[in-house]
Amino acid sequence: MGRACSKPLHTHSLHPQATHSFSTTVISAASQDFISLCSKGHLKQAFTTYFSHIWSDPPLFSHLLIECIERNSFPLAQQLHSLIITAGCSRDRFIANHLMSAYSKLGHLKRAVKVFNKMPNRNVMSFNILIGGYIQCGELDCAIELFEQMSDRNVATWNAIVTGMVQFEFNEEGLYMFSRMHALGFLPDYYTLGSALRGCAGLKDLSRGSQIHGYAVSSGLEFDLVVGSSLAHMYMKCGCLREGEGVIESMPVHNIVACNTLIAGKSQNGSSEGALDQYKIMKMAGFRPDKITLVSIISSCSELATLGQGQQVHAEVIKAGALSDVSVVSSLVSMYSRCGCLDDAVKVFYQREGTENDLVLWSSLISAYGFHGRGKEAVEVFNRMEHEGWIPNEVTFLSLLYACSHCGLKDQGLQYFDLMVKKYGLEPQLEHYTCVVDLLGRAGCLAEAESFVRSMPIKPDTITWKTLLSACKIHKNADLSRSIAGEILKMDPQDSASYVLLSNIQASAKRWHDVSEVRKAMRERMVKKEPGISWFELKNEIHHFIMGDKSHPQSEKIDLYLKELTAELKLHGYVPDLGSVLHDMDVEEKEYNLVHHSEKLAIAFALMNTPQGVPIRIMKNLRVCGDCHVVMKYISKFKNREIIVRDASRFHHFKNGYCSCMDYW
Repeated sequence: MGRACSKPLHTHSLHPQATHSFSTTVISAASQDFISLCSKGHLKQAFTTYFSHIWSDPPLFSHLLIECIERNSFPLAQQLHSLIITAGCSRDRFIANHLMSAYSKLGHLKRAVKVFNKMPNRNVMSFNILIGGYIQCGELDCAIELFEQMSDRNVATWNAIVTGMVQFEFNEEGLYMFSRMHALGFLPDYYTLGSALRGCAGLKDLSRGSQIHGYAVSSGLEFDLVVGSSLAHMYMKCGCLREGEGVIESMPVHNIVACNTLIAGKSQNGSSEGALDQYKIMKMAGFRPDKITLVSIISSCSELATLGQGQQVHAEVIKAGALSDVSVVSSLVSMYSRCGCLDDAVKVFYQREGTENDLVLWSSLISAYGFHGRGKEAVEVFNRMEHEGWIPNEVTFLSLLYACSHCGLKDQGLQYFDLMVKKYGLEPQLEHYTCVVDLLGRAGCLAEAESFVRSMPIKPDTITWKTLLSACKIHKNADLSRSIAGEILKMDPQDSASYVLLSNIQASAKRWHDVSEVRKAMRERMVKKEPGISWFELKNEIHHFIMGDKSHPQSEKIDLYLKELTAELKLHGYVPDLGSVLHDMDVEEKEYNLVHHSEKLAIAFALMNTPQGVPIRIMKNLRVCGDCHVVMKYISKFKNREIIVRDASRFHHFKNGYCSCMDYW
């Protein structure tokens, strides 16, 4: 499970009873003065003034070692260790435990192991400290090995091992240890239950999570902050948002962890707007956001592409001094990128405060460039990252392959796929293979792409086949599209997107009989088309648009504006693409349907409500259709407006009649 480790010497001399607590020793006034001087950094004065006193008060060492941990001072711990040896206290179990704890928490595990090995008389606490040290350093294998050596354990021992396994995502093993603990008669406390519930959350195991909930209720721990937050997290990870909210609401006291659980849960369950609302409530209640809160709320802004609110959160990040945190900075890079502000994303990357370059950050920037169709810049960032000595991982290569596929860099993309395997020894996952299919498909190598899919060492999923089906649409290959769609519908007969895509491909080829057959199959299988939804943020409020939906307050004005706009664009040469619209409509119906696509409704609303010169940012849940793409190019030229559209595939930057995708999406 973990790395090779420095192992303790095997022993049979485990003392059956834990001795001193780490906070019960009464110390003299002189000792308090000594500790006070050390805590203020006056080490030389402290040792000079109280040198003789140290020898008469050995427990003083334990307090000083705690001070080392609080000050994160390894040099001071070394000095104290020397004094402990000189004072003849190194064999004292109480002091040795403190010394081992200090070395572990300061990241010097090998020294902790040496202290452990020299202890003549260990107790449960000695083992617990070293197990915790192994887990802290990521050496889970060594922690388990030491755990299995113990002939006597307490609840803290079990807590450490259950928590360690869950922490490293060995959730099934962690839950097994939890069951084993319970079977041996140990009563789980709030800490054990919290870890076990996080294991259930990782597995999305609602059944076992509900059983632990029942135990928490029967043991009176359901209202504990740790247990309550872990319960809510478990329910939300299992998709039970209401149950998770109910747990939080029933808790008599809330803390920042409970607030974070609720915000993250809403965001992960597709309620990003709810997460933003909860964030406002949290601040009104007087809670200050921490780094976990900020990452969750930035992700919600990213998902909704609410630039205004994202900028406000950015200001709060600066105020909180969180720009040195890699996860926060990476989230900001992603947020600005997904809001269509690539320049701001790049600026955040290069202007971060005191944050060393991190692989997550590099990958975020590569992804941002790729999502905006700037493949050459993505490649440059990757080359710079390599030059600085960073070793890319699977996520980095996924971002790079995506960038290459969306910019027509077929040969380079294939070279990077080989580099990933041959130079870095990384095993491609299904997502990497799907990117290669996209590379080949977008380049028009449809036969090669199909052969690649059928020879992959990993079984393709519907996304892989749909990637190839989309390539058939781009290159108008109606014959291949039928067999590809057949593969998808074998795996998922209810996949509405594939029916619609196949229908559009056949319609473009004027194969109306085949279009009718597709529509008939959809009716027989009761497959409903996913509605296209577009949205636009205005003054921190999100406006949604769906074709045929008249619920928007400005609906009548939008209809009138679109009618006038379409007439104006026709004067400039725009011709509606009626060829892909269902053939059993008259021309007027076809044109009406085209004009009222959700992205056109959103564009009209934006043009009506924003001043000239302000870029328009539209988001859509599905891919932009060909006719809407043409209309946006016309609007960008003849209305002199920059339009940025994020669809399900990528970003489109429309400016002066051109799109950044080069009509290649």
